[in-house]
Amino acid sequence: MYRESQIIRNNTPDNYMVINVGPQHPSTHGVLHFVITLNGETVVKLEPHLGYIHRSIEKMCESLNYRQFVYVTSRMDYLSSHINNHACALCVEQGLQVEIPERAQVIRVLMDELTRLASHLLWWGSMAMDIGALTPFFHAFREREMITEIFEETCGARLTMNYICPGGVMADLHPDFQAKVKAFLKQLKEKLPEYHELVTGNIIFQNRTKGIGILSKKDAISFGVSGPTARASGVSCDVRKRYPYELYDKLEFKEVLEDGGDCWARYLVRMEEINQSVAIVEQLIDHIPEGDIQAKTKAVLKLPKGEFYSRVETARGDLGVYIVSEGGTTPYRIKFRSPGFSNLSAMETMCKGGKIGDFVAVMGSVDLVIPDIDR
Repeated sequence: MYRESQIIRNNTPDNYMVINVGPQHPSTHGVLHFVITLNGETVVKLEPHLGYIHRSIEKMCESLNYRQFVYVTSRMDYLSSHINNHACALCVEQGLQVEIPERAQVIRVLMDELTRLASHLLWWGSMAMDIGALTPFFHAFREREMITEIFEETCGARLTMNYICPGGVMADLHPDFQAKVKAFLKQLKEKLPEYHELVTGNIIFQNRTKGIGILSKKDAISFGVSGPTARASGVSCDVRKRYPYELYDKLEFKEVLEDGGDCWARYLVRMEEINQSVAIVEQLIDHIPEGDIQAKTKAVLKLPKGEFYSRVETARGDLGVYIVSEGGTTPYRIKFRSPGFSNLSAMETMCKGGKIGDFVAVMGSVDLVIPDIDR
């Protein structure tokens, strides 16, 4: 790392300074290393160096069967583990051509949206803390803790759930699931005005985010950016709307778009997405049908020879799962299209010409989870 940085310094004008941000964990939302070239306090160049937590997940998946590989993906974007598992299950089900019971579909969507809420709550608290406000972090985790307790009762885990499986879900809902979800929704809706009073209406927070880290619609499309980061630049890309899966085409919710393209717009998109996820959960929580939680499938799954692709909307954007099958019990090839990798690629465009002090605000607004990038 020293020699690499030294080479960069040797090819940098004398009035420029090269600094390393990371790879120590507290530097960012995960183990990521940035080499940043500065002219005074102005960012001239920003280069991410990846791979510090690369675990060769795609290669590992190729040695696992079609039931096992699903759960390795919980460790990619660990704040969207339910949704990652859902994407893998959908791809396998596409190959098997099985019909998923309605109860399982409703449970899957409920778990996905609770996951999105938990992720956005963590993002809200951590972004505010990145910029210098410590108190919101504790408020966010107060509500998020209610979701993790709900997950733990049904799934047995709080972060990497391993719950959604090819054909449905692993286990039925806990008897207290509906009551606890309703209690959580009630508390969250009561506390959201407090969130806006603490952060959204804070003039210091606004000054640190408005006009900072601008990503144009054209650049967002060029970099393949997705999720709230793209929608804050006016790009309509919500997979739940454009390529509906499960029950999303039957639910009433809106795709949240802003056109500012700055940190403030990215903040507003996620805050409104919290409201939309609440609305989705409210539509389903009193209408969970009776019935099976799994379709009938063989103990050992074999996909027919061919190529299969599925995509879902995680808390950070478009996650694609590509499987090449040769007809055996394990995939010949697996590739994940992770949203974080494409979103990270736009960081230099957002930061170049800005101040080094604004870098952390941009990083927080993009909401990167590094294992999703490194895999």
